[in-house]
Amino acid sequence: MTTQWLVRYSEIFLKSDPVRRRWEQVLMNNIRQVMPDLKIKSERGRIWLTGDVDPEKLRHVFGIVSFSEVEHVPHGVPLETALIEYGRAHGLPAAKTFALKIKRVGKHSFSSNDKAIELGDVVRKAFPHPKVNLATPDVEIHVEIRQDECYLYDTVIKGAGGLPLGVEGTLVALVSGGIDSPVAAWMMMKRGCKIVPIFVALDTFLDETVLARAERVVGVLRKYQPGIQLRVVHDSYLAVAKKELSRNHQEKYTCIFCKRRMYRIAENVAAEVGAKGIVNGESLGQVASQTLDNLVVLSDAATIPVYRPLIGFDKADAIVLAREIGTFDESTSQATGCKAVPKGPSTKAQLAEIFEMERNMEATKMPLPG
Repeated sequence: MTTQWLVRYSEIFLKSDPVRRRWEQVLMNNIRQVMPDLKIKSERGRIWLTGDVDPEKLRHVFGIVSFSEVEHVPHGVPLETALIEYGRAHGLPAAKTFALKIKRVGKHSFSSNDKAIELGDVVRKAFPHPKVNLATPDVEIHVEIRQDECYLYDTVIKGAGGLPLGVEGTLVALVSGGIDSPVAAWMMMKRGCKIVPIFVALDTFLDETVLARAERVVGVLRKYQPGIQLRVVHDSYLAVAKKELSRNHQEKYTCIFCKRRMYRIAENVAAEVGAKGIVNGESLGQVASQTLDNLVVLSDAATIPVYRPLIGFDKADAIVLAREIGTFDESTSQATGCKAVPKGPSTKAQLAEIFEMERNMEATKMPLPG
């Protein structure tokens, strides 16, 4: 029997034929990017890989729901004979319980249940000791019959799921290196968006430990988007703005002014790279700048969509997902905090007031960094 890998997708299957074919091709190209030497072919609902497959790389390819190493039953070899040989090599002689799972695609003279009963009898005759246990078997063998082809496998590996990376375009992500922003970027990757991560280096307020942490976090995201690189934008705006705010006894608005500047920088980068929006890790009410009132003021600074996939998350939700995708350890590694945060930040900024303040500030005249 020949060993291959069977790749399954879900949402792609629901699309119209032209979209399905296009997205399927994107998925295959994404697989080739991480494993260029594979032979790849597709049929509706399935992709087949032949060659030296690295399961760990395959597990990080968005669009893949699950995958399995399978053995193809050659033409001329009875399925019953192949099943006994496969079962012997995959633990049936020593197992106490077993199960057969049958999947059938195409037109046949038998039902899946008929074939399960027939093959179950074959297994029991060849291996009389194991008992049938459909819920928690020691050995579970899957038989997939597709038209006149047949495949056997005993393991289903969970994939990253979602949509193939790139089918929905590009977003710019504001990445701080903390827990939330990389999780938000990952969530939009899973929905088919390529990410351009940017780190706004606030001169005098952030040091190299914060930047280094952000670099490491993006290094983890590289498993999901090969070639992703953190773009660092140095900006001295906040140093000037904070002095003016302090002089006018308006220092409580520091974070508002800082984030509005970051939105404008992100929009500038988005125009350069052809991105369709901005994504960040803001969660409603988590910190002072993320109240409903303040989010209205922040969103006004951008003329392109701002996506906040964590908006309804609490911190525990974000931590669970950060652990799952692998960013948590780097996001919680040692780094200094922002030195610009005021003691009593505003939670109810008003847009008209912020407009007036910006009109009267010299810092507002500073050009966006290129």
